[in-house]
Amino acid sequence: MKARLPRRLREYSPRDLLIVGLPLLLLVAAGFWLASRYIKPAPPDTLILATGAGGGGYQRYGAAYKDVLARYGIQVVEQPTAGSTENLARLRDAERSVDAAFVQGGAARAQDDDALFSLGDLYYEPLWIFYRAELADAGGALDRLTQLRGRRIAVGGIGSGTRHLAIELLEANQIDARNARLIDRGGPALARDFAAGRIDAAFVVGPAQSATVWTLLHTPGLRLMSLAHAEAYARRLPHLTRLVLPRGAIDVAADLPPRDIGMLAATATLLVREDTHPALIDLLMQALSEVHGGPGIFQRPGEFPRATGASGADFPLSPEAQRYYTSGRPFLQRYLPFWAATLIDRMVVMLIPLFAVLIPVMRVAPGLYDWRIKTRIYRRYGELKFIEAEVEAEPGHLTRAEWLARVDAIERDANRLPVPLAFANMVYTLRGHIELVRATIERKTREP
Repeated sequence: MKARLPRRLREYSPRDLLIVGLPLLLLVAAGFWLASRYIKPAPPDTLILATGAGGGGYQRYGAAYKDVLARYGIQVVEQPTAGSTENLARLRDAERSVDAAFVQGGAARAQDDDALFSLGDLYYEPLWIFYRAELADAGGALDRLTQLRGRRIAVGGIGSGTRHLAIELLEANQIDARNARLIDRGGPALARDFAAGRIDAAFVVGPAQSATVWTLLHTPGLRLMSLAHAEAYARRLPHLTRLVLPRGAIDVAADLPPRDIGMLAATATLLVREDTHPALIDLLMQALSEVHGGPGIFQRPGEFPRATGASGADFPLSPEAQRYYTSGRPFLQRYLPFWAATLIDRMVVMLIPLFAVLIPVMRVAPGLYDWRIKTRIYRRYGELKFIEAEVEAEPGHLTRAEWLARVDAIERDANRLPVPLAFANMVYTLRGHIELVRATIERKTREP
């Protein structure tokens, strides 16, 4: 039968472990709790995107983003709007659940209390000015906005970036409601308005592939204005860029347009709220590169998206977007599925207490435990040394029996020490030294 060890010689002391370990465990727990406060929440599986009017470029590109993000398990919920102005109002309204929105460059100005960020320039948004062919002289064409004075002009719906830009250009030519009829209308309905004779000219902002632009380009009896002063407007309004639509760029076989067209263009951007999840912004940046990175009528391959330009100048660039333009896709997302990359990215903060607290604690804890056990033994050594010094100095101060009684008390105390087995040798060494002090007492003192 295996003999039980004396209580004072167990392999460990639960009380000592508790006294040493509890404060250290509390320190580790505090470190992990503090780190947990900085763990980003899991990205939502839904992104709410404010787009624009039906048939416009914003709606078209919103649908393209939806397809890209669906591959990563993110559902894009589109919110149709009148356009840039309304989109910006929704982003600023805390009561509305909007994560991102299209905004036309120059159609908005940042406010001091804005918590909005730009994802950069996405593509050129050309301004198309269509007019009824009979407005021009025989064989001629309109090329100046002043020629629209006194006409019925569709300037875009209220809340749209088209209306903002149209009014800005018309006012530069001293055209307003006093000398022209400005009609707040846009979208695919413009073709019907032209056909019914309700409007003479229309401003449309958007890519050539948008339903509204494409329909008007192929509507008989309509012409596209080539702005003679396009460069002058671009110099006066820095958020605009002069572009040229080459002859035949829309349809070479049909020679559409039949000549080079001087145009103006704003630059579209995507604004996000400050609290939009960084992982969603990373996915949006990948979608922007996929959707807008190819060639087009007005852009070269790889020209968009870009960090610089006029459209985002009024809003700071998102840190995630800046990192994307500098380094590309996040490192983990290059090699792992989106869900795994975001999980690791969120949990990496927990490595801070692991390396800063837990590992040092694990290195220090054994030393603290040893120190606590050794301190008990060293305390008895101190008492023993004090008795020995007294005997050497004044052996007659006490009787031999009294000196030995003091040593016996130290020995009894030592025998009751709860010492782990690893430190038993120190206890036996102490007992040996106790015998040496007894011998000194017997040598230095005499029986009464």
